[in-house]
Amino acid sequence: MTPCLLQDSAALKEDGNNFFKAGDMQGAVSCYSKALKLCDSPAESAVLHRNRSACYLNLEDFSRAEADASKALDTDPGDVKARFRRAQAFQKLGRLDQAFLDAQRCAQLEPKNKAFQDLMRQLGAQIQQKVMPHRLDSQLNSTDARVQQMFSLLLDTSAKDSDRQKAAQNLVVLSREDAGAEQIFRNDGVKLIQKLLQSKQEDVVLSALRTLVGLCTGHQSRTMAIVNELGMGQLCAVMGVEASAVALAACHLLQVMFEALTEGMKREIRGKDEAILPEPSKELRSMLRHLLEMLPASNVSGAGRDSAINLLIKQVPRKSLKNPDNSLTLWVIDQGLKNILQVAGTVPELTGGPPLTDNTQMSCSVLLSKLYDDLIGDKERDNFFKLCEEYVQKYFSQPGLDAKLRAIQTVSVLLQGPSHVGNRALEMSGMMDAVISLCASEDVTHQQVAVEALIHAAGKAKRASFITANGVALLKDLYKKSESDQIRVRALVGLCKLGSAGGTDFSMKQFAEGSTLRLSKQCRKWLCNDSLPPTSRRWSVEGLAYLTFDADVKEDLVEDKEALDAMFKLAKSEDKTVLFAVGSTLVNCTNSYDVEKPDPQMVELAKYAKQHIPEDHPKDAPSYVEKRLMKLLEAGVVSALVCMVKQESPALTEACRESIARVFLALVERQEDRGTVVAQGGGKALIPLTSDNNTSVGKTKAAQALAKITITSNPEIAFPGERIYEVVRPLISLLSLECTLLQNFEALMGLTNLAGISERLRQKIIKEKAVPKIEGYMFEEHELVRASATECMCNMISSTEVQKLYLATGNDRLKLLVLYSGEEDERLRKAAAGTLAMLTAEQPELCARIPGTTTHWLEILQALLLSEIPDLRHRGVVIVQNMMQAEKSLAEKLMESEVLEILSVLAKGGEGAPKSISNIAQNCLDKALYYGVIRNNGAL
Repeated sequence: MTPCLLQDSAALKEDGNNFFKAGDMQGAVSCYSKALKLCDSPAESAVLHRNRSACYLNLEDFSRAEADASKALDTDPGDVKARFRRAQAFQKLGRLDQAFLDAQRCAQLEPKNKAFQDLMRQLGAQIQQKVMPHRLDSQLNSTDARVQQMFSLLLDTSAKDSDRQKAAQNLVVLSREDAGAEQIFRNDGVKLIQKLLQSKQEDVVLSALRTLVGLCTGHQSRTMAIVNELGMGQLCAVMGVEASAVALAACHLLQVMFEALTEGMKREIRGKDEAILPEPSKELRSMLRHLLEMLPASNVSGAGRDSAINLLIKQVPRKSLKNPDNSLTLWVIDQGLKNILQVAGTVPELTGGPPLTDNTQMSCSVLLSKLYDDLIGDKERDNFFKLCEEYVQKYFSQPGLDAKLRAIQTVSVLLQGPSHVGNRALEMSGMMDAVISLCASEDVTHQQVAVEALIHAAGKAKRASFITANGVALLKDLYKKSESDQIRVRALVGLCKLGSAGGTDFSMKQFAEGSTLRLSKQCRKWLCNDSLPPTSRRWSVEGLAYLTFDADVKEDLVEDKEALDAMFKLAKSEDKTVLFAVGSTLVNCTNSYDVEKPDPQMVELAKYAKQHIPEDHPKDAPSYVEKRLMKLLEAGVVSALVCMVKQESPALTEACRESIARVFLALVERQEDRGTVVAQGGGKALIPLTSDNNTSVGKTKAAQALAKITITSNPEIAFPGERIYEVVRPLISLLSLECTLLQNFEALMGLTNLAGISERLRQKIIKEKAVPKIEGYMFEEHELVRASATECMCNMISSTEVQKLYLATGNDRLKLLVLYSGEEDERLRKAAAGTLAMLTAEQPELCARIPGTTTHWLEILQALLLSEIPDLRHRGVVIVQNMMQAEKSLAEKLMESEVLEILSVLAKGGEGAPKSISNIAQNCLDKALYYGVIRNNGAL
């Protein structure tokens, strides 16, 4: 292209712009058109098309306006002006859906642009009129007026409480429907909601928050607009108030907003038009930044701070480690790790720290652990440790005890979270000596911080021996002499933890015989003392969690109904930090932990070499465990576990969920106890334990417990309504080579029961791709697994999709059923013959293939007909009937064999045949007579 052409093109464009400003649209079109002929730069052509589109809009030539805007977008899909003009053209052409899509994308690109928001509202109203033609303009205006009236009532402090309450309920209900949400949005609802959020009345603020939830749910562009209009500062301020109901509602709103924004980012993008959809990373990072800023703020309530930490736990780490992008975690560590550590190191009894709840520092531990686990490679982990070490060192090196206490408290929180990082921090020069020294302080706060650090450090094997040597005497001294109950109970827990260092190994005890029993007795005494604060009573459960490795302690605890009741009440309380301790105690009492039995030959070798051999306590025998389970059920353990599962708290960690799943599995081991577990809500509580929020072991244990319940209980009663469909996927997850044969067997049995209930459940099983897995287990060597898989297939065969698998040629599915019908295993024969009977009834064309499956097919059928087991005989006679009805040639083959004689005997009631079998046998003979294969006297 020559400079002259470029100059001419540019000059024509400038002339066109001048004509446009002067209002001469025709002159502008003429200049832009000439410039397009001279210009061969795609980018410059796009601008000319966009400008000419604006001229055509003013000339009301909407088709050409749309065409020019589209040409501009073909070159540059991110041209907001061109897209806005095309939206206007589409609107005038009556293509409202396309217009709305363009307007919506414009609003996504520039959320604060009022023109884009106004166009979206106009189009929303027009689309509603088009979709609902019977609805008059007056009705729409009436609805809009009602929306305005609702807001007016809520903002009017002099209005009746009943009227305001009704208006609030109506507004929330309206926001949950997409059309209603759009009406609120169109009527400047967000600005009015902003006023409601500033109200001093709790119910008004709650209504505003719940309405915003309706507006944001599943709607990315609306969420982006609301985030930009309201501002995260205001939303976080609402979440930080003292009123717990308001704080929780605000937390729920932010959770919904996060989900709307992140789901929008996950959507698959196709085509040029979709390529301009913005990733709402700006809004997401703004939300996360405000949450991080909330953490150390002194004007934020403890509950609000917990909510902020909870949101960070849910939103920052990757949901799957298969996703290689952990940039959000790295960003949070870079921007906010110091804020998190500041909360972690806060000692509530000292001045200058932000308000905390009993759950805050446990939540910090979980967040730090999640962030650390989400890191990839040593470089990222070393950086995390470096930042933590610098923070701890900063306070530990300062003069004065308060700063050192902050450092030790931070290490305590790290030990409960990313323990590897906490352990390294504990190894800093002088840290352990300071902890031991402060334990002897006369100040209760100093002692409390130090003792807790000592307790958390004692859980590390490399530290336990050091603390046993240096700290046991100190802890005993504190327990016996301290005047503070808070110190005594913590010292007691430290002793419990050190006393349980041998785990379940009866021969490896740290303390003298009977010491652990005395410690546990004192723990139970603290636990039952209602005059103690819940935090102190929680520490007594921590002690029992360690001591119940000893079977004598387990026996004493389950006999103490008062202590069990107190522990279960704590599990249901607001103090969520007790959940893991309760779960661990129950795992120990029910012996639901994994125990590897040593190889007998290795045991003999160890004896010969005089090496240590683990020993089981006599009271850990199955008979003792069974009695303990019964006593726990009587004490109400199921209701406690159900409440624990319902807790929405970071303290309900994956490890905690696994503990609960283990206990549930132990409780349903006995068939007679399963009804009790289901009746108290155990079946419902198990379903969420199979989700991704559990460990892989925990999910498997929960799924196996579900399978046991599904086998022996009526699934429609155990899992009423839609919940029954949620059981399918966990059971299918047990059909894996990583699971045991028992788990495979129980899953197949459970699926058999489900498949026999309804076609919808069978379709759910098919959709979850379970049929190939079921078929695979039909070849399993273990006879019970093989038979249960065949039984499951027998119930699945009612579905047309499964029948088509047998209709397909080139496989041995039908042959397998025929051969299994002749096996010695009665259960397998019944299942295979039942499947064959149903299959040949539904798909008669398969009957002709049976003789080709095996040369022994006739012998197998005759054996079924002659079986002493009525069920097998019935299946055999049905198969024969199906074959005879399918083809005359098959009837001839059957009548030429001993089948004729057997049928004749059965038809007369011989061989003790029940009437149902006699009738079918007679039907077979009648069919043969009809074909002319036999005569009336039964002869051929």
